[in-house]
Amino acid sequence: MKEREVIWRAAAELAATGDRGALATVARRRGSLPMASDAKMMVTAAGRRAGTIGGGCLEADVIGQALDAMRTGAPALVRHTLNADVAGDLGLSCGGTVELFVEPVVNGSHAAALYLAVAEAIAARRRGAVFTAVDWSGGARKAIRIERETHGVGDWPAVPAVPAVTAVTMDADAGLLVEPVLRRPRLLVFGAGHVGCEIARAAAGTDFHVMVVDDRAEFANVERLPTADEVVVDDLRAVLDGLVLDEDDYVIACTRGHAMDALVVERTAATAARYVGMLGSRRKREVIWKALAQAGVPREALERVTVPIGEAIGADTPGEIGIAVVAELIRIRRAG
Repeated sequence: MKEREVIWRAAAELAATGDRGALATVARRRGSLPMASDAKMMVTAAGRRAGTIGGGCLEADVIGQALDAMRTGAPALVRHTLNADVAGDLGLSCGGTVELFVEPVVNGSHAAALYLAVAEAIAARRRGAVFTAVDWSGGARKAIRIERETHGVGDWPAVPAVPAVTAVTMDADAGLLVEPVLRRPRLLVFGAGHVGCEIARAAAGTDFHVMVVDDRAEFANVERLPTADEVVVDDLRAVLDGLVLDEDDYVIACTRGHAMDALVVERTAATAARYVGMLGSRRKREVIWKALAQAGVPREALERVTVPIGEAIGADTPGEIGIAVVAELIRIRRAG
């Protein structure tokens, strides 16, 4: 289960049980800051936490503000400035300003259904948006739209349409914090051998939806791949026949043989997948590319396939190769 999904499920649990908690979400940021641009954290009155907004003294301050939000029952937009002096004291080479929207978790069955719907949308890779009113003087107001599904808490004559944004925004005119619910990029690892398992393990902690495919049940199983989102045991050709790949997909061929790797590349190279890569040497690439070209695979499709795969860090063991490959995928994903 991914961190963002964990946060929303934890909020749903608090809402259902009536326990107190608060959410802190990065709304705006400027400069170099020790947090992800989409950082989010949940804090409970009992001291339990899920997620992070950077750690250190900043997070300690935000926890105090979260406790204030629980007491008052009202959200607040709080600003934190990490200037050069403070950054130096903390041993950080960064500085900037971040605004966080801190809101109490709303209790009740309607709120629980809303929080749970967001968690399940993340798990199912469904797009949508969460809308939270900045002003709760008339009561909590929070709504979501996940594709055609809507949930609302408070007075919502109509839930807004999903905006074309990929980052949290403050809509000052509407008085709303808008959080997009984005599809997690999907990584399809063909081959559950030692390297395939390590790639899947490393990718699981970096917000990829990981799907591992192999035709051997003794290799492709949840015991060996506990962090994978999907483990598929089937003939590779049958799986490829049923796949529809788009710009959110990343494909890696690391099967047990050249013929299977060639099949994966042949069937995915000309798709809309963001990345297609094959484990192996440049010599292996030359041999397979020659055969695929003779089979009619377009040259421009083959040219976009990465071989060898992974950042050039001198990786040798399966674990090191897994880290190198996922580092390359992160670089490509973050390039936009």
